[in-house]
Amino acid sequence: MKYIQLLRPKHWIKNAFLFIPLFFAGEIFNTTKLIQLLISFVAFSLVASSIYILNDYRDVAADRLHPVKCKRPLASGAISTTAALWLFILCVAGGFAIACLVREKFAFVLGLYFIMNLAYCFGLKNISILDIMILSVGFVLRVKAGGVAAEVAISEWLMIMIFLLALFMAIAKRRDDILIKMDSGKEMRKAASGYNMDFLNVMLALVSAVIIVCYLMYTISPETQLRFKTYRLYYTTLFVIGGLLRYLQITYVENNTGSPTKILYKDRFIQLTIFLWVLNFYILIYLPTDKTFFE
Repeated sequence: MKYIQLLRPKHWIKNAFLFIPLFFAGEIFNTTKLIQLLISFVAFSLVASSIYILNDYRDVAADRLHPVKCKRPLASGAISTTAALWLFILCVAGGFAIACLVREKFAFVLGLYFIMNLAYCFGLKNISILDIMILSVGFVLRVKAGGVAAEVAISEWLMIMIFLLALFMAIAKRRDDILIKMDSGKEMRKAASGYNMDFLNVMLALVSAVIIVCYLMYTISPETQLRFKTYRLYYTTLFVIGGLLRYLQITYVENNTGSPTKILYKDRFIQLTIFLWVLNFYILIYLPTDKTFFE
């Protein structure tokens, strides 16, 4: 159980971003491509877990001071550093071996993700602003990897929105670190020295506004209207705004954005907005309905 915990399987939900390009391409029921993506998901999850292991290995001292991270296997002493390094090697080797079976270009994108996160673990995470940018690019690479594995085109709008959404959550997470620092007097990460509450609050407001504007531009763009055969797609902005407002509420009112993954698993309001948003696109893309219904 302790070794599984070290792999952080709960965070594998982030790798579901690999399936996004196939969904929007209207081919989510293409069995061949879906199997390719499932195999790709395993490869990406193994490599992502190797990064989690390495990150925990290098942050053992800092994690022991954190009220939540101190319970992690390495920080608590439940697993030795030697065993963790062996597991790291196995995850890297297994992940890239599987990736090569999927497609060489997929292995290349996965390699970019791995190298970028190695650099993150070995120092870039200590540089404020750059740290959250790298985390956000990681999600973009997940989407890119999914498009490559399934051999489907990826819209530039999709890449932009994924980056902005990931940046939004990363900023909220850093705000949570500052709150812990204010309460305990202990700095949880070196990059935190480059942030304060005012700066993070401004960044959250700025990115939130940009997300909404970009999404509205996407829904009313001629290309989007032509593809979905309706100009009413901007109605789905309701779910985007609702989800953002709920996340801001968790951030500012509840002060509880330390784990975006935990929020996704437990917050019913956000789950509902995501479900309704996906349902709208599913109806438009996959159901043979009369499109005039949406006019």
